[in-house]
Amino acid sequence: MKPKKTNKRHLARALALQALYRWHFTQDAPKDWLPEFMSEHLNAANDIDFAFFQTLVNGVIVNQVMIDKKMTPFLDRPIDTLNPVELAVLRLGCYELVYCPDVPPNVVINEAVELTKAFGATDGYKYVNGVLDAIKQSSSTSVDATK
Repeated sequence: MKPKKTNKRHLARALALQALYRWHFTQDAPKDWLPEFMSEHLNAANDIDFAFFQTLVNGVIVNQVMIDKKMTPFLDRPIDTLNPVELAVLRLGCYELVYCPDVPPNVVINEAVELTKAFGATDGYKYVNGVLDAIKQSSSTSVDATK
């Protein structure tokens, strides 16, 4: 049996999650820390889609207010009380659902669930799955309503 090859975009998402988790606590401008963060992870450069990583991190940070506004109706508690890992995954997933139409929504949600299982609380993936699925459903409904 062959070992499973890890997807370069999956690794980019995992690294983006770590970067967004860091940003959550500092709120520093990406230009102040992102180059150093990336250089710390250059040893994995051949395994990571760094362009996609940068798109995700910068996209989430630049659009954070809109992303949070999009997510809020589907949260069962105030956004500032969410687990920081789950919040970073939700922002990442919401960004992809809204701004990356080339990525199938089911792939976005599956990736978010896998990241939450790897980095988040024990059952956090269930919450992430539910919120992102609700965002996906609301987005497809609003698109269908305009036809």
